Amino acid sequence: MEVALASMLAQQGVGGGFEIIVADGRSNDGTRKILDRMAAASQNLRVIDNPRQIVSTGLNLAIHAARGEVIVRMDGHACYAPDYVACCLDALAASEAQNVGGPALTQASGFIQEANALAYHSAFSVGGARFHDPAYEGWVDTVTYGCWRKQTLVDLGFFDEELVRNQDDELNLRLVRSGGRIWQTPKIRSWYVPRASLAALFRQYAQYGYWKVRVIQKHRLPASVRHLVPGSFVACLILLTPLASFWAWARTALGVLLGLYVLANLGASVVTCRHRENWKYLPVMPVVFAAYHFGYGWGFLRGVADFLVFMRSPQQASKLTR
Repeated sequence: MEVALASMLAQQGVGGGFEIIVADGRSNDGTRKILDRMAAASQNLRVIDNPRQIVSTGLNLAIHAARGEVIVRMDGHACYAPDYVACCLDALAASEAQNVGGPALTQASGFIQEANALAYHSAFSVGGARFHDPAYEGWVDTVTYGCWRKQTLVDLGFFDEELVRNQDDELNLRLVRSGGRIWQTPKIRSWYVPRASLAALFRQYAQYGYWKVRVIQKHRLPASVRHLVPGSFVACLILLTPLASFWAWARTALGVLLGLYVLANLGASVVTCRHRENWKYLPVMPVVFAAYHFGYGWGFLRGVADFLVFMRSPQQASKLTR
């Protein structure tokens, strides 16, 4: 958090000045002491409380507290180029977009985190989402973090406070379906710190998959077919595995499905390591890809069970997944 805040406070080229509002979810790991110390040393930094302790409520509290006409979202798990805010403002002014942002660049240290970062930029792990492509510039369906005119967020009704995860994707879905557009440019640079263990990566994508079901339930249509693929794959494996004990066709189907996945995973692992010239990560790359796919797929199926079968409310689901 301290590194992220230092990069936020170091923003340059913002002629009219800027304010940084941090919504703290009553952290007990020493973060609040760091925030209070840095706020006392800078007139640009304000700290507010986020009693519900989820991202969407914190974002909305900060937006309501903001005095400026433009909102730039910056998260604590990243660091930012000195011209990040200036480039956001330039892109917002120059384009016809209602939301602008940069690609999801990564900054990693340690073997597993570095392998995770490689997979993070692969179409095989994320289904070709444009914001994972560091070089892509153009129109997208969602973008990292985001920059909007405050009135745009007011008109959209702010972030959905029912969502523990996927609140940014859901807001961008509403924006696009209301006629808005989203622009990505690599000039807007920030570096996301990926999860440092396979277990943490699995849990992260399980939550993404879980809450994606609520987004689909709310809008009655997925934003992209790619959101359905991991859950469908895991569901097929779960259904075919017991049937394979009784029927030959099920054994064949299960073998073909697993065989195709293993071949695709190994192929993507080789391509990813070859493209980045990081062959040392090849032994672990298939497991990293599997953590993305099986985490998201398992979370998606849990979401289907909770939201569509047991008809749990988002409030009940929030208590189960936090």
